[in-house]
Amino acid sequence: MSWERNIRKTVPYTAGEQPGKAGIIKLNTNECPYPPAPGVEKLAGQIDWNALRLYPDPNTEILVRALAEYYRVSPGKIFVGVGSDDVLAMAFMTCFNSGSPILFPDVTYSFYDVWAELYGIPYKTCPLDEEWHICPEDYAQPNGGIIFPNPNAPTGLTESPETVEKIIRANRDVVVIVDEAYVDFGGESALPLIDKYDNLLVVQTFSKSRAMAGMRIGFCIGSERLIGYLNDVKFSFNSYTMSLPAQLLGAEAVKDDAYFKGVTGKIVATRERVKGELKELGFSFPDSRANFIFASHETIPAGKIFQALREADIYVRHWDKPRIGNYLRITVGRDEEMDRLLSFLKDYVGRCSQDGEDRDEGRGSLFWYEDSSGID
Repeated sequence: MSWERNIRKTVPYTAGEQPGKAGIIKLNTNECPYPPAPGVEKLAGQIDWNALRLYPDPNTEILVRALAEYYRVSPGKIFVGVGSDDVLAMAFMTCFNSGSPILFPDVTYSFYDVWAELYGIPYKTCPLDEEWHICPEDYAQPNGGIIFPNPNAPTGLTESPETVEKIIRANRDVVVIVDEAYVDFGGESALPLIDKYDNLLVVQTFSKSRAMAGMRIGFCIGSERLIGYLNDVKFSFNSYTMSLPAQLLGAEAVKDDAYFKGVTGKIVATRERVKGELKELGFSFPDSRANFIFASHETIPAGKIFQALREADIYVRHWDKPRIGNYLRITVGRDEEMDRLLSFLKDYVGRCSQDGEDRDEGRGSLFWYEDSSGID
């Protein structure tokens, strides 16, 4: 049809499955397995719902003030959005307009290339090394901006503060975005560098460690000048982006630091326990500092394990992509959820091993890979 010539056509980001079945174990989208802070539920019952007939505060002052107090920065250095994806999308529109390619890792959050293509921003990926780490020298080339997660997704690895600063220091003429969605589970934040580098933007979210993925709250911290430019774009796009309940409940969540640290501590403890048990089952993985584990089995293809888990109503994440096609990303859930996962894997790995021994002589084994590239 003639009107379709004027339609923007894109390849969208593919989110993890959100199955509606009861009784499943959902370990595929890195949500927090625990509820938000108790004060959030209490305040939710006290909100004046008559106020919903009015537009919310476009400056989100109550949430900005709470974040400013918590992170000990001035309110002018904070920008909030409807989830960190909204914040990042605004940052792409605001900061990456030179016409030169922006840089990000080849194995990383798969929304980056989607935004780049949506906004017509040229980009170039820089390969992680064999140990899944960033090579900082790759980011010393001419570019139109840089973005990378720390800890990275889906690997879970964190880069040292020295590596992060080396990249920022080599790129003072462009904006460098450090996406810290998972920093609360063991990473070191780049926030101490904000006052030193006015071109640095640090992005975080309430979806993971603050257990509010359903409320959609994200924020970033940067120099007042850079935050001012972000607000100019926001108010040119949609002034009323964040609902009143999100602003009020988000501010309440920030107040309970003891609960926040207790939840992240429990997730970290479960993660470390599960790492040890997965290793005993023949899995290997980078040393995750996020709320997930990026695991590969020594003999069983990830695609087969993914499908077997799915049939058992245990959902994890798998991508059929170069370099990561034989890995599963497993969100860290509650201990009882992880125990069910481990129990299934122990049985499944044992059965697969037995099948391999029984059929090895005829080269019909599950583990015979001489020309298996097209099997799955």
